[in-house]
Amino acid sequence: QVQLVESGGGLVQAGDSLRLSCAASGGTFSRYVMAWFRQAPGKEREFVGDISSTGSSTTYADSVKGRFTIVRDNAKNTVYLQMNSLSTEDTAVYYCAAGWAIGRSRRAYDYWGQGTQVTVSS
Repeated sequence: QVQLVESGGGLVQAGDSLRLSCAASGGTFSRYVMAWFRQAPGKEREFVGDISSTGSSTTYADSVKGRFTIVRDNAKNTVYLQMNSLSTEDTAVYYCAAGWAIGRSRRAYDYWGQGTQVTVSS
């Protein structure tokens, strides 16, 4: 059983950057594929990006490609989401998730954090 705790959310202005962290415990972190999802008010939770267990491969949603970067530190059991050039459309609760296989579907991931709020003001 893996526990995931996100941190780093907050209120920023459009154009700013923010880095989210997701700390894992209770499992072998380096075995898991990790992903970030987000959910804006009134919308479904959507895929942001994922990273392979070794960190050698990443995938991003078109809406964040070129602005967001996912990296992981297996020695620290932590995955990060670096977000640059933020816009108001990035406002959402951001969740990290852990699973055994790469995928854009929520069903690909077995463990979820509680989420951290990111609000981007204009």
